[in-house]
Amino acid sequence: MKTNRMTNPLGFDLGKPRLSFVTFDTAATKQTAAQIQVALDEEFTNIVFDSGVSEAIDSLAFELPINLEPSTRYYWQVTVWADNGDKATSELAWFETAKLTEPWSAKWISPVLDKEIHPVLIREFDLPKEIVSARAYVCGLGLYEMEINGEKAGDEYLTPYFNAYDKWLQYQTYDITGLIKTGQNTVEVCLGNGLYKGRFGFEGGETEIYGDQFALLCEIVINHADGTTTVINSDDSWKARKSQILFSGIYDGEIYDTSTNDATCYDVKEFDLGYNRLKARLSLPVVVKEELKPIEVIITPAGETVLDMGQNMVGWVQFKANATKGSEIVLQYAELLQEGNFYQDNLRTAKAEFRYISNGEESTVRPHFTFYGFRYVKVSGWNGEVNKEDFTGCVLYSDMDQTGSIETSNRLVNRLFLNALWGQKGNFLDVPTDCPQRDERMGWTGDAQVFSGTAAFNMDTYAFFSKYGYDLAQEQAALDGMVPMVVPMATVKGGGSSAWGEAATVIPWNVYLHYGDKAILEQQFESMKGWVDFIKRADDASGAKRLWTTGFHFGDWLALDGEDPNSPMGGTETAFISSAYYCYSSMLVAKAARVLGKEMAQEYEELSNEVRAAIQSEYYTLTGRLALNTQTALVVSLFMDLVPKEHRDRLATDLHERLKKDKNHLKTGFVGTPYLCRVLSENGDNDLAYTLLLNKDYPSWLYAVTMGATTIWERWNSVLPDGKISGTDMNSLNHYAYGSIVEWMYRYVAGINPVEDKPGFRHVRLAPQPDYRLKYAKASLDSAAGLYESQWELTKDGQLTFKFVIPFNATATVELPDADMENVQVNRKSLSSLGVIASQNGKKVQVELHSGTWEFEYMPEVEYIKYYSTHMPLSELASNDEVKSVLEETVPQAASLPREMLTNLGHQSLRELSHMPFLPISVEILDELDLKLKEIKVVVQ
Repeated sequence: MKTNRMTNPLGFDLGKPRLSFVTFDTAATKQTAAQIQVALDEEFTNIVFDSGVSEAIDSLAFELPINLEPSTRYYWQVTVWADNGDKATSELAWFETAKLTEPWSAKWISPVLDKEIHPVLIREFDLPKEIVSARAYVCGLGLYEMEINGEKAGDEYLTPYFNAYDKWLQYQTYDITGLIKTGQNTVEVCLGNGLYKGRFGFEGGETEIYGDQFALLCEIVINHADGTTTVINSDDSWKARKSQILFSGIYDGEIYDTSTNDATCYDVKEFDLGYNRLKARLSLPVVVKEELKPIEVIITPAGETVLDMGQNMVGWVQFKANATKGSEIVLQYAELLQEGNFYQDNLRTAKAEFRYISNGEESTVRPHFTFYGFRYVKVSGWNGEVNKEDFTGCVLYSDMDQTGSIETSNRLVNRLFLNALWGQKGNFLDVPTDCPQRDERMGWTGDAQVFSGTAAFNMDTYAFFSKYGYDLAQEQAALDGMVPMVVPMATVKGGGSSAWGEAATVIPWNVYLHYGDKAILEQQFESMKGWVDFIKRADDASGAKRLWTTGFHFGDWLALDGEDPNSPMGGTETAFISSAYYCYSSMLVAKAARVLGKEMAQEYEELSNEVRAAIQSEYYTLTGRLALNTQTALVVSLFMDLVPKEHRDRLATDLHERLKKDKNHLKTGFVGTPYLCRVLSENGDNDLAYTLLLNKDYPSWLYAVTMGATTIWERWNSVLPDGKISGTDMNSLNHYAYGSIVEWMYRYVAGINPVEDKPGFRHVRLAPQPDYRLKYAKASLDSAAGLYESQWELTKDGQLTFKFVIPFNATATVELPDADMENVQVNRKSLSSLGVIASQNGKKVQVELHSGTWEFEYMPEVEYIKYYSTHMPLSELASNDEVKSVLEETVPQAASLPREMLTNLGHQSLRELSHMPFLPISVEILDELDLKLKEIKVVVQ
């Protein structure tokens, strides 16, 4: 049970609350009716809404039609009736409103101290009467932590988070009932710099981007047993003292000195920040989601003591200190070692350290106003031998539920999935950052856009992207529709690049597709439309060509096919990419308008069609040849439906040939990579998609895995085969964009596909596409509609088995590849005897299923177990000793090719090479060779 896709949200801006729920543990197949009740008390004696028994309640999103009161907790429960007579009533869930339109009585205050001195703002107060409940409404700038009577309020960190502070300020609501007591109380709020006033931004950053003074707004409301209320407001009666945090910065870390305890009190002053920008929170809590222990304490060749956490992670290390008074312990954070030694050069100007000066008492120590991206931690100043048990890695990210998982028979692929998941954990820290370790950590829109589909499979990202989308729209509104490169903009003032700006259209559409709640489209529609209108104005200004040929574009960022090896912009013409996205985004606006019932849907569909026609006129010949022969251009053409329909097969063939020329290795960057394998699998080249996934040499996804990566790298070769870093200027080892391959794994390996006209996984297309190089694959998805499972296995005798679990109140279209209806068994019965709708659709069998567990098995119409043949790449033949001996016996000239020639030509098959003058082999000999090779089964490691 979730409210706005959050569990029991406290103090959020909920707008019109949308309630969602998932029903499970029933043999029933669908919901016939439901009833939602909302009350002001847990006993439901004061009911404020009752839907009655209704057939119209959608479990994906029921908009609650009541006017919310400020600072009020609402309890809700659901009763569901099913088609088999089952009836179930949920446990209670709740949501609690913030102040809403209620005016603030608290004042903004700032300490009368030098602006560089970190303050603690203090108020003592006495409560003589019994307490029933207490809430604190707080915003502190730049960052804050609040303690009441010595205990931290809440379990979240880095509040009030990262957004466009010049546009809006979030305040948080805390339930402090358990911290306040009758009698004397003390509230202390410690403030840090954050991106509000600390060093932040691109190229080393700037300070005081949004403000130059520490500030606090705090309103504590205490309700007593006698019905009275006490309000403690921040005002000039508060006091300040110097914090033991001497310095804090997102990039540079923190200096925490407990050796002195200056109790001197200083005045505070009221500070005119106003209330217009204040808004109840949208940001999910950033919490310690996991804890890791170091796997090893390393003494490096340079004599350094370094903790290896075993995983590139984001957060910090908490440690147990027992040092003499005045001694300093220093922790420095890094992603990799070089020649066995500690290394930070790829962090650029970020110091990424934590300095702790001891008060001589045994204590547990952590930072407060910073975070780090790291695997390795150098420890200096430690008293005695470093024991790894004294250290704990605190993994910090926005509080999202993990919803998806994938496992295959290949351990490297499994690690790749985990690397993408850890990349999301590390970079979804309130904003989708580009990297968490160096002097950047910014919300680059392009990275978020290309990964958003994968992100929504891995975790429940609705609330996360809703906040990011709100911030994007706020920034965009001040730029006449242009989407900035970075959200929040901070110091990066440019924008308007294709693929980056598409964060405005692609992310909301992906969120709608995954969660089935059109509220995200309602929230973002003006932003979506504004982006396309911005492009159209640029187009009109350049002559209304319906091509986007002006402005700056990043292009296929970090692709490997550029003419200039030093340029990161790739080899695909940027005007083609920008025009393709012009077409794509226009169509997404049309689709969103149609969902929302807006008349302008046709207008934007026509615009999209005009752009497509202009692209076809400019870039395609009459026979369907694309003028740009790059992997990305071909992939984008097919994915975004740019190519004339009659020429799709031609373009798919051209992509196949392009990859063959590239030795079946990818050369794509940020634009082409997310769609590459999806396009191949969708257009008859599924085996090639698996080849790209399973390549282990550079450039490939698994290259990084073989090099020990535990997250996704920024570059295909961030680390070279000899272990040396490939460069320090722009080289992050936790940069999630290329993790977008995981969306293909969900959609094509596991076959779990959302359907546009029934979003939120109310109906899915289950269409796995197995390959012999994986013995099995299985995935689960705890979707908005419930838990799906999909798995397949290729048995030793060549049979395919599938198992699908479809949740209650959902349906699926299953597509079984290379199947004959007559030979398919489902739940150990024939398809015809089970009474399900099934049809033969070419080489696929299509079956319509309702909720339940379904197991299929059949012998496929083509052999899935592969045997060696002359149609396989020569390098693959040469890698097997048994095959090699057959080659030496039958075609010795092929077996004795020099290694260099094998490296250059090994991606081609023996049949293709047989036409070469240096390797003439007759068809008869090739056929004879095939008969011998047919006896040797391909064994995949």
